[in-house]
Amino acid sequence: MSESLQLEDYIPDNCAGMRLDQALAQIFSDYSRGQLTKWIKAGYVTVDKKKIRPRDGVMGGEHIIIDATIERVDDTWIAEDINLDIIHEDDDILILNKEAGMVVHPGAGNQNGTLVNALLNHTPQLEGIPRAGIVHRIDKGTTGLLMIAKTLQAHNSLVSQLQERTVLREYQAIAMGVMTAGGTVDEPIGRHPIDRKRMAVTSGGKTAITHYRVEQRFRTHTHIRCKLETGRTHQIRVHMAEIHYPLLGDPVYGGRLRLPKGASDACIDALKSFRRQALHAGLLGFIHPGTQEEVSWRIEMPDDMLNIIRLLDTDKKLNS
Repeated sequence: MSESLQLEDYIPDNCAGMRLDQALAQIFSDYSRGQLTKWIKAGYVTVDKKKIRPRDGVMGGEHIIIDATIERVDDTWIAEDINLDIIHEDDDILILNKEAGMVVHPGAGNQNGTLVNALLNHTPQLEGIPRAGIVHRIDKGTTGLLMIAKTLQAHNSLVSQLQERTVLREYQAIAMGVMTAGGTVDEPIGRHPIDRKRMAVTSGGKTAITHYRVEQRFRTHTHIRCKLETGRTHQIRVHMAEIHYPLLGDPVYGGRLRLPKGASDACIDALKSFRRQALHAGLLGFIHPGTQEEVSWRIEMPDDMLNIIRLLDTDKKLNS
């Protein structure tokens, strides 16, 4: 759903010498610089009744008119009374612990029961925020922390922080294979050239950087922590598969299941029955849009991952 938007102002003298997109980001701070740049390129912005480029400089005093449309929540998305595990909430943001199996956005085959449906019921004002305030997402099978913007100002701030790579996002995961050490994967990610539902490391992809370190080694698996520098779709899953340490249970990138030789029935059964990627967004930190203070939250891994780690640790001790 979209609605018309008309904005009007003058370039202040203190913006003289700036690029147009930089000046507009200061004047119309409710909107991200990326959004304003899109409007300039689309011809929705006039400067003294003329259309100029985002990189063109301004002198101060120019008359700015923006006549654009802004995307709000899709009018087919409906509010549903679905329980949310809320970690923190204030006037600007909402921090959630997403459970495994919950889809973030409605889509083909998932029009109901999603996080968006639940958010619209919990906070109806999110109808006026792009994508119901969701500025980043985690996959259906992944658990953990998500930040939601409750105002346009907060949305602009969080989107900008993500673009500037200043948001702290740390994941815990269980990888198949025994890593010798941590490291960094700096490989571009884009759509798979054949299977468009998958992502892949590809020369034409977008920059993607994942830092990882070893927490604990087992006989056939490794408990790792991954820190995202960028946030591409399926980034950790694709990068770990690329270096031949795919995540346990990953239905898309996991490959052949690896079982410790001679492990207990309980350990083998648990590994075989783990049907989602063993990935948990456990740490989230950023500058609060309202207070401008550094804030962060940490959440423990879910029981299914903790159980796998406990069984793998017992197996290692019994076979050491």
